[in-house]
Amino acid sequence: MTILESTPTVIQEACDFSAVDRCYAVVHELRPHLNRGEFTAQVLRQQAQGYHFMYLQANEDIVSILGYRLTEQLAWNKALYIDDLATLSSARGLGYGGILLKWAIEKARTEDCQQVHLDTGPNRHAAHRLYLNHGFELRSYHMLKDL
Repeated sequence: MTILESTPTVIQEACDFSAVDRCYAVVHELRPHLNRGEFTAQVLRQQAQGYHFMYLQANEDIVSILGYRLTEQLAWNKALYIDDLATLSSARGLGYGGILLKWAIEKARTEDCQQVHLDTGPNRHAAHRLYLNHGFELRSYHMLKDL
């Protein structure tokens, strides 16, 4: 039996200030530029625009998060777009990110999406392995211009 098999896990949506705030430690590792107050307020604003913020709890600890939105675009048709996927550094390699990624893929299927999309930083090699192992393909470059 692996650690993951022996650890009860629960996936829930953080729908209020308290639940979102409890996820800050995980998000801070992915988005260190956000302070706790900014983070919580921004998630709540984004939720009003269709963003969903899920968390995976192992025993009593929140160990991984997933932020996504359902979108429809000319280039992709209907798709689930993953904005945020992170796991506490102390819990990486235990399969929690994979659990949330599989959950997102299944959610996309139930929502009749044709694809699941995400952007990833060029130096996040462990994340790239996770995505490739779940059938994702590198298909484009994401361009931006700071203003």
